[in-house]
Amino acid sequence: MSQHPIPAPLQYADKLHFGPTTNDTHEGIDTNRMREQRAARMRAIMRAANIPALLVTGAENVRYLCGFFWSEFQLQAGYALFFVDHPPVVFAPAGSYHQMPDQAPWIPEWRIARTWLEGPVPESAAEAEAKLFADGIAAELNERGLGREPLAVSEFGERAVSALINMGIEVRPGLPLLMESARVKTPDEINCLKMIASISSSGFHRALETLRPGVLQSTVAKEVKRAVEDAGAEFGASKVMAGPLAFERGISSSDRRIEYGDLAYVLTCGSSYLGYTACLYRQYIVGRRPTAEESGWYDTLRDRLDSVIGELRPGASTADAARHFAPASKWGYPDEAELLTVEFGHGIGLVNAGSRFVHYNPPIINRQWSFEHPEEIEPGMVIAVEGIEGVHRKNGVRLETMVVITETGPEAIDFYPRHEILAASVI
Repeated sequence: MSQHPIPAPLQYADKLHFGPTTNDTHEGIDTNRMREQRAARMRAIMRAANIPALLVTGAENVRYLCGFFWSEFQLQAGYALFFVDHPPVVFAPAGSYHQMPDQAPWIPEWRIARTWLEGPVPESAAEAEAKLFADGIAAELNERGLGREPLAVSEFGERAVSALINMGIEVRPGLPLLMESARVKTPDEINCLKMIASISSSGFHRALETLRPGVLQSTVAKEVKRAVEDAGAEFGASKVMAGPLAFERGISSSDRRIEYGDLAYVLTCGSSYLGYTACLYRQYIVGRRPTAEESGWYDTLRDRLDSVIGELRPGASTADAARHFAPASKWGYPDEAELLTVEFGHGIGLVNAGSRFVHYNPPIINRQWSFEHPEEIEPGMVIAVEGIEGVHRKNGVRLETMVVITETGPEAIDFYPRHEILAASVI
């Protein structure tokens, strides 16, 4: 008997009944409610940890807590003080500081951000700005009677943290609080992720229309990006890898012409709607039908990922799901770290550590650490599950699916076909 039986058919979530634009005739995504529920969840987590204030930078993280966002041209260009018992204070970048207050009236307190651009300024100027930064934070804490209370700090560099400590502020790690808040999504957040998954379908279909022998990988990627943005994405992103670059995962920036018979995968990872990013792959073949070997690779991969997804039920653990992923030894790798980010699962949302292109949230599911450090699967999580099959520098296949965890189990939220390799430009 097979060790891992054939997985049950994938269950799908209900499709959205509204589009990406707001409408006053029916309820869609309520941004005010979403903003308030995110803040309430974070305040509850902070209260439980006896942390009255959180200082956070990173444009997506400030957006998550306060509903203010800017184009993050520089880390620490803006930041926010978020409180359990007081309205937040947003320290906005130059330009936004004068432009935004009347456009975001739910934020009552605005200040100009102090930044030293993390490197290009003279050392003496950086030290002076860091002192002004810390003085400003201390003043806000003291005004609210919190000067002697711990301050959680997330995503700031060593100079900023040192400046706060030199002001006598007790600094605690803030990123674990952010990640705990992002672990479970509100209904509106889930709908944002459903929306970007739906929008990604426009990109995947454009790829089916564009992939053909002789076209550049970058040309297809540009077409996919444009289709995603035309469909309503806040930001569109795509990448195409074909032929010998498709396994394990080509990350070379050099371009390549797509040849007849290539296997090619297309991703929309990083495309976003209201800040919530997609992480999705679909698999194609160019100019012909797949061989039995290629279809076998894909069937094996799809069934394996479906087995992982099938374990993502409330009360189960990441270890339960991780056992279905292929071990590194399958491809002759000695270390499970050689599969990190290519054969694993990850939460996804708005909160973002390190201003990454794709916003990884808890939980992370893999054979690298989930067995020894398991996490519980909870309703309201949104998890992307991805994997690989193939032969090095010959050809390979990729697939990634996003699922929401409901009280009764996992439900897929991306509806573009995934049951087989998609044939493009077949003569």
